[in-house]
Amino acid sequence: MATKKSSPATKAKAGGKPLVIVESPAKARTIGRILGPGYRIEASIGHIRDLPANAEEVPASIKGQKWARLGIDIDSDFKPHYVVPKNKREQIKKLKEAMRDATELYLATDEDREGESISWHLLQELKPKVAVKRLVFHEITEEAIREALAHPRGIDENLVEAQETRRIVDRLYGYSVSPLLWKKIRPRLSAGRVQSVAVRLIVERERERMRFVPATYFDLDGTFVAHATQFSAALQRVGGRRIASGKDFDPDTGKLRPGKDQPLQLDQAEAEALVARLRGQPARVESVDSKPYVERPSPPFTTSTLQQEAGRKLRFTAQRTMRAAQRLYENGFITYMRTDSTNLANEALEAARAHIKENFGAEHLPPEPRLYRTKVRNAQEAHEAIRPAGSRFKHPRELPESLGDDERKIYDLIWKRTIACQMKDAHGQRTSIVLAIDDARFLATGKTIEFPGFRLAYVEDTDDPEAAVAEAERILPSVRPGEEVDVAELNAVGHTTQPPPRLTEATLVKELEARGIGRPSTYASIIETIQTRDYVFKKGTALVPTFTAFAVTNLLGGHLPHLVDYDFTAKMEGDLDEISNGAATRLDYLRRFYHGNGQPGLRQTLVKVDGEIDPRVVCGIKLGEYRGQPVEVRIGRYGPFLACGDMRTSLPDETPPDELTLERAIELLEKGAEGPKALGTDPETGLPVYVKTGRFGPYLQLGDATGDSKPKMASLLPGMSPETIDLETALQVLALPRTLGVKATPEGVEEPVVATNGRFGPYVKWGKETRSIPPELSPLTITLEAALELLAQPKRRGRQAARAEPKVLKELGSPPDSDAKVRVLDGRYGAYVTDGTTNASLPRDESVESITLPRALELLAERAARGPARKRPTRRRARTSA
Repeated sequence: MATKKSSPATKAKAGGKPLVIVESPAKARTIGRILGPGYRIEASIGHIRDLPANAEEVPASIKGQKWARLGIDIDSDFKPHYVVPKNKREQIKKLKEAMRDATELYLATDEDREGESISWHLLQELKPKVAVKRLVFHEITEEAIREALAHPRGIDENLVEAQETRRIVDRLYGYSVSPLLWKKIRPRLSAGRVQSVAVRLIVERERERMRFVPATYFDLDGTFVAHATQFSAALQRVGGRRIASGKDFDPDTGKLRPGKDQPLQLDQAEAEALVARLRGQPARVESVDSKPYVERPSPPFTTSTLQQEAGRKLRFTAQRTMRAAQRLYENGFITYMRTDSTNLANEALEAARAHIKENFGAEHLPPEPRLYRTKVRNAQEAHEAIRPAGSRFKHPRELPESLGDDERKIYDLIWKRTIACQMKDAHGQRTSIVLAIDDARFLATGKTIEFPGFRLAYVEDTDDPEAAVAEAERILPSVRPGEEVDVAELNAVGHTTQPPPRLTEATLVKELEARGIGRPSTYASIIETIQTRDYVFKKGTALVPTFTAFAVTNLLGGHLPHLVDYDFTAKMEGDLDEISNGAATRLDYLRRFYHGNGQPGLRQTLVKVDGEIDPRVVCGIKLGEYRGQPVEVRIGRYGPFLACGDMRTSLPDETPPDELTLERAIELLEKGAEGPKALGTDPETGLPVYVKTGRFGPYLQLGDATGDSKPKMASLLPGMSPETIDLETALQVLALPRTLGVKATPEGVEEPVVATNGRFGPYVKWGKETRSIPPELSPLTITLEAALELLAQPKRRGRQAARAEPKVLKELGSPPDSDAKVRVLDGRYGAYVTDGTTNASLPRDESVESITLPRALELLAERAARGPARKRPTRRRARTSA
């Protein structure tokens, strides 16, 4: 890595100011308010340089090299060739212009490896001739900024080397392995150092669910009354034998696990017979046991635990959580949000303790501050935990109205968790009562909270609903051994064991962190990537792998196991840490990874396995056998399909793999083997009418294909199904478009008004004007009057959308330095923000309600920095010779 040293300060320029560069416009505004007019604050808008993203970005000077596509000269010490992407050139030009009048340059990017790398790239690209200083701070408050200015440092080359190593490894991994997936599975797939391991975790959980065999067992539930208090107890033992519970069954067989203490598995008949035998007999208290318990508060938030808790409590995605936390940090409300440390600074401890004493009372304050140590693998202790910024924590009620709803909810979580972590333990009593009816023993458990402690401020959610119920407070009556209690009711209760739950975003983050895979700051983007690549889809909050994910995991796990090995990925994070603290070098690590050291590296391994991989094997997921032939899901060029011998049938990619049983697969294959369903004959043409299912769903066909002629086809309308459609309706659909009448244009030309069905659903058309038909109407029955009413409305979608005035969804106000009105409008492709000059689409996981003026200005600044949108080139059809 070539390093540019900071040049000595030149003579101060008349009228010049120190230039401070940060990553984002929001961060620039906050720091600008703190430093005032004596400094010029500019934003880089994230990274300003990277490896070439495509062939267009490859510099002409290296285009002839065999490694040009990588952007890395693998034979010259892995020298990277960085470029400034087109969408950053305007911003670089702006920063260079700002440098002309700068008296000194402060690089104030984030304090992690990523931030250090951005500062280094700025230094390389701007080539400043003034003094360069690196500012680092973990919160954007006046005290922190002034402290950073008083104690600047230089660029940490080791941090930059670690970041560059990670970037090069990720490029080598992705650009070397992805083509193998294209060749052996299907095009447009991708592999990644962390993403492929995350997919493996999700696939392996689905395999556990597919192997799972449910078991049914029964027990008894009793309702008892003592001293006018009703409580419940569950059967534990009968005849001296323990009653089986869910944990006693092997999930792969559905049978009881072998062991010395073999429990008694009751079926329904046995359980009901036991109820009949015990009913009417007295219940006696056999024993009462009460033990004290202590519950300690959870540590303050790290990046990972914040993502997990926001997922559980708020149902936020990791991306949504991090976006809200980023805005809170950039606006000075919380400390830096990318951290795996649970340390708190002294000022934070003092602020939390002062708040506890004032608002909860001294009795909830421990004698000494609580100190936490990070237990995760490869933790970086350089940062604090995530907490409210400053030496006095703002109460959530003090947040400005300009903050969005997401930011308020995330800040509330952070504030409560930080306060609670410095409060006293909660304590109380756990009580268990054993009740005897004849030879049966029932157990009742209770919990009383005697001192709530930290629970007054905050209680962490759990991923296990049953555990949450078990931890709730339950008060049992005061009874003594030998005392009789009334039996109000006895019931036989059946249970069925459940497969292991699918991973959610929160539990995936927890699993990745526990294994030391990747960095928590990257988890949000990893989860988004595996969904975008169609390796995973969501069912509720659960992450469900596609069959394509199974094929990719089969290939990588079977032929490149070290690349998806959990320890390999975790060890790399440790290696990067060694590079960042100077204990190892970038070059040694890259040579070992790519060229090998005593064992083959990535380069040789890929050459070797290319000839060993059988696409039929890696792309087949066997479900069982039917008539002596294997039934399997196969991954084709256009997606998954079922195959058994000569039978084939398509399969939607978003089919949960654990729901595709052998029985269901056979049913689909047989249905597909039946061929198209004939509805009858068209009386006008005498041609048969079929309903078929194709790659894009069910459709109708009139007649058979003969020679070069193609039969007429039409998609089913919304709400129609192949099972229920009849011949009359099918003929009406095939007859579309349907002319409703005529209407004169302003020029006096009569144009027909037609109703039809298109790629984006039913619509009406008059000349060049089109309008979608709403769900409550149908193109088969819509009247001319209703169609004219639709056509009279402003157009909201389609190519003519720009001619109609977009609907205003939200007025946000004006920027501090302008009279322009910033609004949220309803556009052709969804909601967007605009100031009249620049338009910026809302991110997928942000709602109109959550957008505030600061957030809108941030989106507009980022969009403006990317420059004008490129027009897609018109594709010309190749001429064919006669």
